[in-house]
Amino acid sequence: MARLATACRDGGASVLAWALLPNHLHVLLRSEHATLSRLMHRVLGGYAGAFNRRHHRHGHLFQNRFKSIVVEDEPYLLELVRYIHLNPLRAGLVTDVATLDHDRWTGHSRLMGFIEDGWQDVDSVLGRFGTRVGEARHAYRRFVLEGVGDGRRPELRGGGLRRSRGACDVVATLARGRERWAFDERVLGSSDFVLHLQEEELARRQWGRRPRPRGDTLPRIVRAVAAHTGVSAAALCSGSKRRDVVQARALLSFLAVNEAAISAAAVAGAVNVTARAVVRVLALGARVADALPLHLRQID
Repeated sequence: MARLATACRDGGASVLAWALLPNHLHVLLRSEHATLSRLMHRVLGGYAGAFNRRHHRHGHLFQNRFKSIVVEDEPYLLELVRYIHLNPLRAGLVTDVATLDHDRWTGHSRLMGFIEDGWQDVDSVLGRFGTRVGEARHAYRRFVLEGVGDGRRPELRGGGLRRSRGACDVVATLARGRERWAFDERVLGSSDFVLHLQEEELARRQWGRRPRPRGDTLPRIVRAVAAHTGVSAAALCSGSKRRDVVQARALLSFLAVNEAAISAAAVAGAVNVTARAVVRVLALGARVADALPLHLRQID
């Protein structure tokens, strides 16, 4: 879990829910799609190497590559938070929700405030249940209690669209057995969400045929955003939370990450914020880019 916390902090991902069980781990996180494999390799590969050294063994530790499901926020996010956090109860590792409240191996205890280690994004989940922390926690716990009798939820395991090795295939039914799907990414969402993902994939393929950005791309973006918004380059790189600076920095982040394929970590280092902060403002940056307008193709 320490490796996951560090990898997410450095890679600009935020963990919304998680549960560590004896032989597997469930994690719900927000991440740049392009960095997910790198993030999981750092967590699982790094842990496997350390485990092998500690126990004087060799070879694979995990049975398969991780399985991922791309999830549409509404209406699935909260359902998945509840489903993941009830896993220890369904598995018989805890006896009831009161015990689950204090379970150190799940994100539920962090949302309830009984464990506070600072790396889980509790605000994004609790914020959906209320504006005041105490009320939000009570509402969240009621929501969890309502799901205790639901049992296993096959509809939350993804399906309908299979994305594997850079291709999309629509499938009528899912093959049985985890191993058959070990290298697949499933999608959990509406038809519009699936179409959006397909459009994103097409755009990524087209980008892959373009020349890679030059080494001076990020400084050029900083200068262009400063000139276009009137916010100085020094202010952009200061980490300031002033509203006009935040909006200009969001524009810079969008141009650098989404259009120039520069990593969130590299952008974060340049503007003196965290990689997570860069990822969080990408949607705002897209709106600012359309409103001004300013896009990478306009920057010489």
